Amino acid sequence: MNFNFNRSGAFGNLPVMTKNILLINGVIWLAAWLFPERMFNLSSMFGLHYVQARDFHLYQLVTSMFVQNEFMHLFFNMFALYMFGRIVEETWGGRHFLFYYMVCGIGAGLTQELVAYCQIQSYMDFVPPGTPIQMLYDRWPVTIGASGAVFGVLLAFGMLYPNMPLYLMFIPVPVKAKYIIIGYGVLELIFGMQNSPTDNVAHFAHLGGMLFGLLLILYWRRRSRRGNIHRI
Repeated sequence: MNFNFNRSGAFGNLPVMTKNILLINGVIWLAAWLFPERMFNLSSMFGLHYVQARDFHLYQLVTSMFVQNEFMHLFFNMFALYMFGRIVEETWGGRHFLFYYMVCGIGAGLTQELVAYCQIQSYMDFVPPGTPIQMLYDRWPVTIGASGAVFGVLLAFGMLYPNMPLYLMFIPVPVKAKYIIIGYGVLELIFGMQNSPTDNVAHFAHLGGMLFGLLLILYWRRRSRRGNIHRI
């Protein structure tokens, strides 16, 4: 399959789902930046709270993946989506791509909820007697960002085009996509296991996005071999 990288403008001929996801993320971040006095609680409203917190709502599994707290957070997520999401969407089509993206994002949120549950259980032995447990639930960090879904897109690209050469900033030679994706996964696992108190990145959510993406791709491929679908 040949890809046309000679676009007319930054968004010229960009696949519709990738374009819309980029725009939604960009507009939400811009609105929060322009009107901080009105949208100061954007992360609290739409970010993913711990499931037993009083501010948790089921819709946050979806809305949390469209909220970024800093410009660089937004930039790196959207740059990766721009570079790799358009190729995956051109391969699968918009409907399959959007479904995949949402599954990865929701899967990342579910993974983060599971990790939070395990961490809270490990803290229970250190909670002073009489401390309201609900307070711990309510004050648990809120999760936001598109990284889980984007990591799922990176995985899809690596599985679709495992031998495509890619260039990294600090490596002067091309590296096959499959090795870069595996490397990202290993790094996220290492950082997640370290559980540094100064690290506010949800590394296991990234891995959750990749895991749910892997399971969905394997399911699609199995169905495709049975002749039930034709696009994947």
